[in-house]
Parts: sequence; C-alpha cells; structure tokens
Amino acid sequence: MKLYRFLTGTDDAAFCHRVTDALNKGWSLHGSPALSFNSQTGQPMTGQAIVKEVEGKDYHPDMKLSEQ
Repeated sequence: MKLYRFLTGTDDAAFCHRVTDALNKGWSLHGSPALSFNSQTGQPMTGQAIVKEVEGKDYHPDMKLSEQ
C-alpha cells in the first residue's frame, strides 16, 4: 500500500526538521515543494508532499498516517 501526506508550515527550520524526520522514518519526497506567502502573518508558508510504501496493511480512513 502507498501512503501520502502533505506537510505544511511556516518556511523555517522547524518545518525542515519535520520533513527530515519523515525522510528518516522511510517517507520519500514526492514532487517539488510549494511556497506561498501568508499576508496576514507576513510569513512564507511551505508544503511538501511525501509518500511511503508499506506492506501488510490495509488502508482505512482512520489510520494515523504520521505513525506509519
């Protein structure tokens, strides 16, 4: 089964650490990162799609993807 997540957050070191953590847990980058600007907060926002192949599991909408 292939899992998909889209990580989002302020474009800062904390976001980079979240992506790095996911990569070290077996997730892979999928596509290019997205970058936007939040005019209300004045901060750049970023997003990155990640995917992961897992065996022996069936998808269910209640599963916590971040724990896979």
